[in-house]
This record gives sequence, structure tokens and C-alpha cells, in this order.
Amino acid sequence: MSKQKLTYGLWSSPITPAMIGSGIRMNDVQWSPDGETLVWSQSLDGKTSLLAWKPDEAAWDLTGDFNPSGSVGYGGGDFYAGNNQVIFADRNGRLYSKPYGAGLPRVITPGFGGAASPVLSPDEKFIVFVHTYEGKDLLAVVDTEGSGWPKILRQGADFYMQPAISPDGSRLAWIEWDHPDMPWDGTRLMLGRLSPDGMSLDQVEQLDGDRERAVFQPCFSPDGTKLAWLVNNAEFDDLVVLDLVEGRTAKMLEDQNLLPPAWVQGRRALNWHPDGKSIYYLENQLGSVSLKQVFLESKQSELIDSGEYTLLEQPTLSRNGEIACIAQSSSLPARIIVLKDGQFKTIARSQADFLDLSDLSTPREFSWRSSDGAEVHGLYYAPANKNFSSDGPPPTIVYVHGGPTSQVFDAFNLEAAFFTSRGYAFFAVNYRGSTGYGRTYRNALRENWGKIDLQDTIEGSQALVRAGLADPNKLVIKGGSAGGFTLLNALVHYPGFFRAGLCSYGVSNLFDLDTHKFEAHYNTSLVGELPEAAEKYHAWSPVFHADKIRDAVAIFQGSDDKVVPPEHSESIVRVLRANHVPHEYKLYEGEGHGFRKKANLIDYYETVDRFLKQYVVFSFKEEA
Repeated sequence: MSKQKLTYGLWSSPITPAMIGSGIRMNDVQWSPDGETLVWSQSLDGKTSLLAWKPDEAAWDLTGDFNPSGSVGYGGGDFYAGNNQVIFADRNGRLYSKPYGAGLPRVITPGFGGAASPVLSPDEKFIVFVHTYEGKDLLAVVDTEGSGWPKILRQGADFYMQPAISPDGSRLAWIEWDHPDMPWDGTRLMLGRLSPDGMSLDQVEQLDGDRERAVFQPCFSPDGTKLAWLVNNAEFDDLVVLDLVEGRTAKMLEDQNLLPPAWVQGRRALNWHPDGKSIYYLENQLGSVSLKQVFLESKQSELIDSGEYTLLEQPTLSRNGEIACIAQSSSLPARIIVLKDGQFKTIARSQADFLDLSDLSTPREFSWRSSDGAEVHGLYYAPANKNFSSDGPPPTIVYVHGGPTSQVFDAFNLEAAFFTSRGYAFFAVNYRGSTGYGRTYRNALRENWGKIDLQDTIEGSQALVRAGLADPNKLVIKGGSAGGFTLLNALVHYPGFFRAGLCSYGVSNLFDLDTHKFEAHYNTSLVGELPEAAEKYHAWSPVFHADKIRDAVAIFQGSDDKVVPPEHSESIVRVLRANHVPHEYKLYEGEGHGFRKKANLIDYYETVDRFLKQYVVFSFKEEA
């Protein structure tokens, strides 16, 4: 069937706002230690649930009206799957225990502060977890029955994550770090001895890491004689194994892209094989993340065949060697899968596979040389729709990711498909400062945030135009949080370059980002130390130069955002209104840093679709 010729941006799309609003977000998956039960965390319409599954049984909901969510920093570390019960942190800050069988969740800890990353001892008698209260983070322990007040195991560092208990319950390993560092800059791997009841810790020693070397995910071998971890020693990362009996360390892997940025608690990239002779690990290759296995004796690695999947996350192994993880590709929505004997079994899906592949755009790597000589990377999605076509280069959504220490992966991207199926190209810029391309690439943004990210976004868009992949008169910039910061600076410093902007909770004032402990000193590395760098803070804060914005912009904000408060958006809106710049402003009540509620997501995409038709599809260049 021949395609109908129709103007870009007006194609009828099967991907509706309601479809995006109804998508499930997969957060984590874990096998119980005995390998009998698989538990995962998923979120829909602002509500998170834990579900359990046993082979040959249907999955069931564990948490009902509860809302499991780690409440330390940006969240994560929602639960721990034990043999007989799941331990979870609820959004109210308390820890709960829920048996896999009948019985309601039982409260374990009192209701103050926030909890995350619970770890159950092998005898299931005590729980170690990360706790925060009034700006102070620490490692705490509580008996599983919740009969006693939680006790402090370790304090003094600014942050803690990834506690791990040895199989005999005698040792505790964890990661800690201090301001002004971020966890991808420099952390410390610590190891200590637990008392028999788990209520105290001594013989604490530092095994690895410092201010310039980040360590990630300590992981005990099944027999407890070895400890593995990841460390960023050079441009890329090493996998290190310590023999706890003989005291010797060995590098299993060197200078490979292994260590993800620890924005949230509960991230995993390592798992031991049940026989203790090999380790499974994730490797990132230009945004495609695969699972590999390295053998301790030979130090040789093998790729685990993952079929069509291009992004694997949160791997977990049962004692029988079954691998479970969150898996997806550009054409397959995220799902929980189990790999056994080379065969995949899908346990849960984030969305049904109802889309025709011809309505989905497959991303391709697009790189260019910056004006200062660096190779910069991005992903380009061409317009795709089985029913429509157009002539010439398409209007293009230039997407700037948040973080800024983050990355756009080769994975299922329903938002990109929302645009490409309507006749827009979608260009995700992994500007310098992004992860996945080495330490030098990531650190290029140090003291350059507002400069390098903007340069790479503009020059990447120009490279697309030169390649004939984008209409220079119909470029749209889109971003949220740190991506919104770059977006606003682009509209300020390059008026007319973009036809329109789509800004979600964008940072507009660098002086006013002190509301979130995790990022309290982030600007020190990204921009500079105050008061010495005050001139840069002013020069790169869009709010002080918003009167230069001339292009149409839609701004979206959550009323309860504690990371980028509403004033960041509203200060820009006041200037736009005063200068009669075409704009639209949506404040979503009850939303925080990112939109989760179905009704708000539907409204967001409906608004974006209308806005783009008015200011991009039906727009034209006026003669000077």
C-alpha cells in the first residue's frame, strides 16, 4: 500500500497521549535468596506496587494500597526480596514486612525521616537500611519484628548507599561519600564486622575509592569468601575481586564502560553465579547495555545472548542460575524477563506489543566534531509512519536530557515515537557531560554547565541540518530540569535558531538551587565555587536574561517540585508575559520533579501537540 503524502507534523498517529499516560514504569526486580520467588517494583499513575511471581503461578500484588518507594535522595532501593517475606520502604518513610502468603504488611520502623535500600540478614532476624532525617544520612539496623528502636550502625559521612550483608551475616559492606562530591565523582567502599545480633559494627576499614575514584556496588560471593565491586580508576572502569580469606585483590576487567551514575538507591550492575566461579556484569557500549559473564580463573568474558534487547537493567540471579532483569529495545517496551537455559520468558510487560514496527523509528548513532575539536554523540530518530510520508527534511525535536550527568540509551522511547509517528524527527543530544563515553567526556562539563551543553546542542543541530536530516526553519528544543536549563539558555543566546521550545521544570536561576541535599553542592563542580564564580552564575542563569527570548515556548511545572521549585518556571513566565512572547504555562497540582499522573500526562502531550501545530507546523518565516 502506497503512503499518503501529508505535511510533516500532521500525520495521524497510533500513539496517543492516553497510551503514554497508561504506560507502566519498571523500577527493579529481585530473586529471593532461595530462588523460589521473583519480586518486582512497577509504577503507574503516580502509584508504585510490588508484585511477586513463582514458576507455574500467576503473579500477585503484595502491597495493595501501600506505595513502596525509597525516600532517600531521588528514591530507589524500594525493597528487598527475602525467602519468606519482602521488606519494603513506603513513601511515608517507614519500613514494612509483608509475607508472600496471607497477611497484611506489618510496620517495622517508626514514622520519621526516610528509608531506602533495606537488606535482610541471611537468618532474617535483622535489617540494615539507609536512613535520612533532618538532613542527616546514616546506616541503621532494626530487628525484623520491629520490636526495638532502630540503631545507628554508621554515621559521619554525608551519604550512604548499597549496603550488602555477607552470606553468613558477619560482614557488612557499603558505599559512602561526602559533599561536595557526587557519587560518580568519588566514593569510598567500606567493610565492617557485624555483631552476632547485627546490632553493632566494628573493625571498619576502607577498601577502595577516594575523592577522585568512584566505587559502585559491593557484592559478596555465594560462599562469602570474596567481595566484588566496580571502580572508576581511569577513563573507564574496573571490576575488582577481593579474596577475603587471603587478602588479595585482582582485577577481572579493566577500562571498560561498567559503572552507571548512582542517581538513585538500589542500582545494580553485578551478580555472582551461584557456583562463585564467575560474575555477571552490564557493559554500556554507546548507549546499548548488554549482559556479560567473566570467569575468575581465566578472566575471559562471554556475551550473554539477549536476543533483540538493547538495554538490560537490574540483573538478578536465582540460586539455580536463572537470570531475571528489566529488558527493552527500540521496538520492545520494557518488561521483566527470565533467562533460563538460553530461553527467554516474559513475566510482566510495561505495555502491550500492539504497535506496528513500521510506526516506530529505530534510532541511529549520530556523531559530529565540535568547533573545539571534540567528537560529540547523539541518537537520531527519523520520522516513521506506515501510512504517511513527506518530502524534504523534517521538523525536528532536539531533545536535551536532564541530569546533566545522564544519558539517552538505545531503548524503547514512546515519547520519541509520539513525535516521529506524527512526522517530526527526534534528536537526543548526549552532549559532553553525559555518561557512557568515558570520564574525560563526562568531566568536560565541569565548570562549563551552561556553556558546553549549549554549544553541543547548537552544533549538533547544525550538523543535522548539514546532513539534510532536519529542516533549519523548524527546529524545536525540548528538555526538562537540567535539559530545561540548556533549553532556556538556547532561547536566550540564540534567538530565532529554534522555532519553539518545550520546557519542563527547567532550571532558570543557578543561585536558587539549594533545596535538595543530594545536589546541594552539584553546582560547585558544574559551574564553580561561590562567591568566586558569581559572574558565571549570573551569566548562565536564564532568568537574568529572559528578556532576550523571542521564540514561542511552552512551560510545564509541578506544584510540589522540591528540586526545581515552581518559581524557576514562573519567573520566566512573568518576563514572557510582560514582553508579549507567545507562550503557554501549565502548573500541575500535586506533581513533583517529573510528571506521573495519567491525567496530567495526557494533558501534557495534548498541549504539546496543539502547541507545535500552531507555532511550528503552521508557522512561516516573515520577510525582513
